[in-house]
Amino acid sequence: MTPLFPGGTSISDLAVYDWECADGVHGGTPHLHTVSTEAYVVTAGRGEVHTLSAAGFARDRLEPGSVLWFSPGTIHRLVNEDGLRLVVIMQNAGLPEAGDAVLTFPSAVLRDPDAYRAAATLPEQASEDERAAAARARRDLAIDGFGQLLREVEERGGQALADFHRLAVEIVRPRAASWKELWNGTVAAETERTRAHLDAIESGDPAHLGQATVVRTAPRPGPRAFGMCGRLRTWTPLTG
Repeated sequence: MTPLFPGGTSISDLAVYDWECADGVHGGTPHLHTVSTEAYVVTAGRGEVHTLSAAGFARDRLEPGSVLWFSPGTIHRLVNEDGLRLVVIMQNAGLPEAGDAVLTFPSAVLRDPDAYRAAATLPEQASEDERAAAARARRDLAIDGFGQLLREVEERGGQALADFHRLAVEIVRPRAASWKELWNGTVAAETERTRAHLDAIESGDPAHLGQATVVRTAPRPGPRAFGMCGRLRTWTPLTG
């Protein structure tokens, strides 16, 4: 069954990194989301997504038309074999942008909040080349940690993944209160709007249908952002 997106979604166009990794493949940064479901819709190119979850380690082929969903806690890594492009759909619009993702850095970094923050944050006031270098270094550190985690899962089984999940929660835990406030004002509010529409339909009231509108969007200006898995293009509503 397709996971439900309660109220708020965001979309982005992702050109997956073609930078080579230490293990010889090309691609993005392995990570998980702590509260949000994510979906990939492949639009071009070829590659794979490597995942680690309670079901174990898996590889899924990606080609145009492929669609995959990842529930919270699924570690995923994109591998780019030939021009891999995706539309990424995120649940709980606003929360992923507020830091819902946790990267698979080595355990020593995960256990040190300051070290994690320094490794995960890209410089804002820097040239494109400098930001690219920082994004690549961040990716490489997460690849090292992912390899470490896979070895630990082989040795200790599911307990190793559970230990990583606990570290991930501790990293984002200080943000939980602000996330709740954001969620209540966006996703929860939109869900309640749907409830009100259902009540209106049940009572025979069509008033909300008269408020229908079309919102047009345009790509945000400037170069694509450096995301965890590749270069991101997002959209902004047009006004006027």
